[in-house]
Amino acid sequence: MELREALDRVAEIRRRMAEAETFRGYRAVPAACAGLLAVVAGLLQSSFVPDPAGAALDYVLFWGTVAALSLGVCIVVMWLRDRAARARGAAPVTRSGVAPLVPCLVAGACVTVVLVRLAPEAAWLLPGLWQLFFSQGLFASCRTLPRPLFAVPSFYLAAGLATLCLARGGHALSPFAMALPFGAGQLLAAALLYWTLERHDRTEETEAED
Repeated sequence: MELREALDRVAEIRRRMAEAETFRGYRAVPAACAGLLAVVAGLLQSSFVPDPAGAALDYVLFWGTVAALSLGVCIVVMWLRDRAARARGAAPVTRSGVAPLVPCLVAGACVTVVLVRLAPEAAWLLPGLWQLFFSQGLFASCRTLPRPLFAVPSFYLAAGLATLCLARGGHALSPFAMALPFGAGQLLAAALLYWTLERHDRTEETEAED
């Protein structure tokens, strides 16, 4: 009986340590907003970039602006949480949340510049490559997140490969090549973030208030 109680205590300590190490900077609402923004951008692409195959730079600027807005919203939310965390004496989260994404963002930007400047005829590769680069950044981020969140980078990895295979020829640089993967991927991230993190946090806060 004493041995079982000791093992239960060890398991409880491990669970609490895992919870303490879990990164809680990502939130469901910014992820959902990014997904909806991707869908809206896909609907507007033909208005801003009517001939993406012949205007690769315009295509890149359009979706680069969308990505910057999405990332900006996430950073602002994390920064606001940092202000609240400092008031409680807790550690900030913005740097920890952005740092894993920096290598993939830099690599994606470099490859984009090379393709647009030196091989614009290969610009059709960009949507799929962006999804693949993003998946690698998310894999790095997921090391401190609950296991179900690994479904998100796995989705982007599969979507990137599918986009490279399907979004070519007459479908090259189609609005759906960006709107569908990023819209679905971010909404999936929002759902998993809420279900695995925020739902439990709110339950604990409610119990603490009671």
